[in-house]
Amino acid sequence: MSKSFEEQMENLEKIVSELEKGDLNLDDSVTKFEEGIKISKECNKILQDAEKKITMLVNQDGEIKEENFETEE
Repeated sequence: MSKSFEEQMENLEKIVSELEKGDLNLDDSVTKFEEGIKISKECNKILQDAEKKITMLVNQDGEIKEENFETEE
């Protein structure tokens, strides 16, 4: 089962904190950095998927119409 966005962000914050302390050797730092990048990409995908599900209510000539929210990339 995949972790929630919030759980992923907590893990990312822990990794950043560990890296900022500077107590890790180079190999461990690189490993943590790679893990952080992976989590960051997973969080970005979660956000993109959520964005695709968002709908907007648009007022057209006094009528409310529901439209899919689309972003330009």
